[in-house]
Formats: sequence, structure tokens, C-alpha cells
Amino acid sequence: MRTIAVLGGSGFIGSHLVDKIIEEGDKPVIFDRFKKNDSNPKADIFLGDVCDAEAVNYIVGHTDASINLAGILGTMETVDNPAPSVKVNVLGALNYLQAVRENDKKAVQITVGNHYMNNSYSITKSTAERLALMFNVEHGTKIGVIRALNAYGERQKHKPVRKVIPSFIHRALEGKPIEIFGNGEQIMDMIYVKDVADVLYRAMTTNYDYYKVYEAGTGRKTTINEIAQIVSNCIPDSEIKHIPMRAGEPDNSVVIGDPSTLWSLYGRVPKLTKIEDVMPDIVQWYRENKVKSTS
Repeated sequence: MRTIAVLGGSGFIGSHLVDKIIEEGDKPVIFDRFKKNDSNPKADIFLGDVCDAEAVNYIVGHTDASINLAGILGTMETVDNPAPSVKVNVLGALNYLQAVRENDKKAVQITVGNHYMNNSYSITKSTAERLALMFNVEHGTKIGVIRALNAYGERQKHKPVRKVIPSFIHRALEGKPIEIFGNGEQIMDMIYVKDVADVLYRAMTTNYDYYKVYEAGTGRKTTINEIAQIVSNCIPDSEIKHIPMRAGEPDNSVVIGDPSTLWSLYGRVPKLTKIEDVMPDIVQWYRENKVKSTS
């Protein structure tokens, strides 16, 4: 049994990754600033902050492998105040990368699909991506770099950071119109969170090429209008309306992953979940857990 540290393990993707690690017979250690009451009871919890280099070094050194999911999220939410994003997403990531190097442990750094966008979240996460690749080239580290596209699924919060699926679902369940930024023709690659967790687990437990980026995405071109309609189909009488484009995202943006990059992890191009197949179950989960969803 391996011990695997999940930095940011109390969050949305982190909680599903913790479940995946347990399912595979390994032992997860959640490293986060706080403990959540609904954290998986089979996981150990280490309270700490990614900005604390000593704490990060300790947790990396005392586990067999680790993944850094810690981060300040938000597209429009981080534009006016980028300092926290830089502190956590860049300097915190640097603490993590240094710890991996010093302890010679296998690791994974998560990054984003919209790496080209000029908002604080995208800029800082893509900076962490490049730093991880630099460490692999210059220091011989084994840090998997995984671009997670637009993850969705159970437990994802609809606020304070506005995420497309929980925002749409919550508004529709409350009898409010589903709000779409801009004309809705932006293209997003939506990947189910359990698929993301599977990719991340494989990245921590498989040897592969550490000099390139792997993309956890379906490659499917889905517009925001189509996503809204998929949600609307599951919630009768829901309305859709368009509002002005948000800060930090260009009009008609295209964010698509390349699942063929995952060949090294699966030995094939994986078959990933279709959004319309799981949306009824996700909507039902939000009906039952409107207050409990995590970031």
C-alpha cells in the first residue's frame, strides 16, 4: 500500500481523487488548510498550507507520492486582485516542486486547459506548469504535468467562484434563469470529475514521459449554449438568458483538450464520460445536497 499526499485534498477534485486512491487500495493523506466534516473517513488529514515550505517539505518527504491540487481559483474573481493567486498558485507550487526535488519523490502538478487566457488563474497555473517542466529537465524530477480541462460533477460549489455546471443547476433548481456569459458560443471541453481523478491517479502511479504535458480532456467541442440545454433538459421549465461577457475571458473562446496525449497512461486513447449521460444523476445530487457542495 502506497501513501499518497493530496495537497488541496479537501476541495472538489481533491475529494474525488481521495476516493479514487482508496478504491485502488492505497492510503491518501489530505494536506489542506482545513478539515471538512464530509472528508472521507479513511483518509488521514494533515493540516497545513502550501505557502508553508516547511510543512510542504514534510508531507512530501513522509509519503510515497503526491499531487498538488492546491490553488486560488477564479476567472473574473481574480482579475482585480491577482496577488493571492500569485502567492498560492506560483510561490506555493514552487514550494511543492522544491520539496519534490529535495525528497526525490514522484509527483503531479495540476494545471489548466485555458492556459492562454489573460486572467490571474490561468497565468499563475500555467506558470506552475512551466516551472514543473523546468524541474524535470534541469533537475531530473519526475513530476507529471496534467492539464485538467473543465471538470464538473458532484460536490462542486456554485459560489464564490462561479463554475458553469453548478451555477446553471443551482439557478435552475431555484427557478431562476440559467445565465450565460456572452453569446454562449464559447467552446468548453467538459470532463467528468471521476475521469479527472482517474487520470491523476494514473499519473502518480505510472512511469511515462516527464518532458511533456498531458491533457485530461475529452476533445469534444461543446458550446456553453449546448451545456445549458443539457442542464435545462434535466430540470423542467428552466429558462436560459444571456448576460454580458465576464472579465478575464475573451469572446468566443475555445478550450479543448487532446485525449490522445493520455496514451502513455492508458496504453490507448481512453473512453471518457459523456456529459449528457451523467447529467441526470448530477442534477439529482444537487437536489439532495444543495448546501454540501465543495469548492
